[in-house]
Amino acid sequence: MTALQAQPPVTVSVFVQRCSATRLGATLARRLAVWKLDVWGIPYGSGLSDTVALLVAELAANSVLHGRVPGRDFELRLSYAYGTGVVRVEISDTHEARPGPAAVPRPDPEADGGRGLLIVEALAARWGVSDRLGPGKTVWAEAGPLAR
Repeated sequence: MTALQAQPPVTVSVFVQRCSATRLGATLARRLAVWKLDVWGIPYGSGLSDTVALLVAELAANSVLHGRVPGRDFELRLSYAYGTGVVRVEISDTHEARPGPAAVPRPDPEADGGRGLLIVEALAARWGVSDRLGPGKTVWAEAGPLAR
């Protein structure tokens, strides 16, 4: 008879969902993110949940407005490292344009928009852009008590 062996504890949880590259898809991504965080033990309305909701909202909106390729979805990927409390948000799309932390534009103070990446820069401990398998890029941001 084989002895039972204890499995190591789960240290990282991951959630992946493709969403339509529309305003409704961006809204769905934000709602799914806070729901999944709640499932993982980060309650609705907590500081981390609210921060992640804003990060997902801004990155998904940018993907829909600036990274949309007709007929292509964007992908939301969340990961939560239990040991550090860090949540990583990744939004992948198929557009080749690549924003970057060094080139965050400073909009006209009178302009109605153009502050999405400034919000990401202010809220995230770290953020950036990386290649993805296939066309396009992944814009990612990390938040959490030990993310810095």
